[in-house]
Amino acid sequence: MSIFDIFDKISKEREAAEPVGKPEYIIVGLGNPGEKYVGTRHNAGFMTIDRLAEKCGVPVKKLKFKSLTATADVGGVSCLLMKPTTFMNNSGEAVVEAMNFYKIPAERVIICYDDISLEPSFIRIRRKGSDGGHNGIKSIIYLTGFDTFPRIKIGVGKKPHKDYDLAAWVLSRFNKEEQELMDKAAEKAVASLELMVKGKTDEAMNKYNS
Repeated sequence: MSIFDIFDKISKEREAAEPVGKPEYIIVGLGNPGEKYVGTRHNAGFMTIDRLAEKCGVPVKKLKFKSLTATADVGGVSCLLMKPTTFMNNSGEAVVEAMNFYKIPAERVIICYDDISLEPSFIRIRRKGSDGGHNGIKSIIYLTGFDTFPRIKIGVGKKPHKDYDLAAWVLSRFNKEEQELMDKAAEKAVASLELMVKGKTDEAMNKYNS
């Protein structure tokens, strides 16, 4: 294979991985930016986006909408992948910018985030709902004015005991066994997303809800 054939192959792969045109869905993974927070429980949403991007063959590195972004073909549907760089408590700033720019309704914005009420490896899909005490979701609901966005809650485990500081817990890292379970959760979340963007949320819930 000549060097020209290699460049042509790379070009075609990029074109296939990065569909042109307006995204039909926005998929947001919540977390905190920076090396300090890599691998922490609060970054379960980021982990899901990374796994999805890896499967789609796109790097999530374009800075736009106060986020690291990529456009990807997810199950045949053009989607904007987002990892907000606003820090968790201000996630809504990023989400509302992208929604307004592309004129995408809340029902086509899927949020992936950590849930301490679920054990690692478990996920739970919901069509809408309250913030449930999650500051990232609280910010999104407040700034967009909607709670009708579908979401995937990713289990990160309960606090060791009731007096354990919540902030310290969600900013703690997974042990080896937990990380293996989180990898399974990310795989289920990605499979769910591939169904949800095709309008098959009920099927995703039936197959993957814990």
